[in-house]
This record gives sequence, structure tokens and C-alpha cells, in this order.
Amino acid sequence: MTTKMMTRRTWLECVLAVAPVALGGSALFAQAKVPIAVYKDPNCGCCEKWVAHMNANGFTVTVHNSKEMAPIKKRYKVPVAVESCHTAVVGNYVVEGHVPAADVKTLLARKPAGVIGLAIPGMPASAPGMDVTPFQPYTVLSFDAAGKTAVYAQHKS
Repeated sequence: MTTKMMTRRTWLECVLAVAPVALGGSALFAQAKVPIAVYKDPNCGCCEKWVAHMNANGFTVTVHNSKEMAPIKKRYKVPVAVESCHTAVVGNYVVEGHVPAADVKTLLARKPAGVIGLAIPGMPASAPGMDVTPFQPYTVLSFDAAGKTAVYAQHKS
């Protein structure tokens, strides 16, 4: 019987081959951050907090500071009734305001027909980036190219 010593390289190759399975699947290693462009006023602190929320939840954020937000909202067909402090573009969708990262991920996964974006009108106190406690419920709306809105998600706690 002969025994062969395992080289460091062979050992490393074995570990790397087994690691994805041991850690719950290869998706853990393959998950790339999703790029998102955010248009916001350079002086808005709550927008910066929302950017941090998105970065912490799997997005790679590129910030475009602008004092002129109206033309940006018009370009991306954000209905006036749902406007908020910042506008983001991710994939083929628009995200208006402090929409939670989880809702954006659901939008990207489900790709609902006719929807061009999600919005939280105004600036709800407990939405990501605002973070007021105790929690105050808020609603996320979807909208289409004609400006028609529908309830997309309700956050109650």
C-alpha cells in the first residue's frame, strides 16, 4: 500500500469545490450586486441613508447629485402624485423615494406586466432612510407608463 501526500494546491482545490455546498449552495458565491443609479439632491441626508440601505442589501449604488429633480422625474415618467425626494433606476424599473430593498428585489424577480416602477409618495417616517421609531405603517405603490398606481406592498411593522 502506498500513500500519497496531498499537496497544498490539491487540498485548496478540494476545499473550494466543497465550500459552496457546505455553505448552502453556489448561489452564495455567485450572487452579484445589482447596479442601481440614484438621482438626488446633494444636500439630502435621508437620501444618503437610503443609499446606504440599498448598498447594505445587495445593490451597488451610483449616485448622481442634482439640484434639478423635476426633469429627472419627468424623463422616467414618475407620476406627480407619487413623487418623493429621490429617483432611482434599476434594471428596467424606476424606484421613487424610500422603497425598501426587499420590495425592489421582489420587483426585479417577478417583473410584473405593465409596471414601470415602485414609489412611496412623500417621505414616510418609518421607511428605509427615515427610520423613525416607533414604526409608522406605509404603503409602496406600483405605477405604469400612464401614471396609474396600485398597492404593491404594505409595511405595518
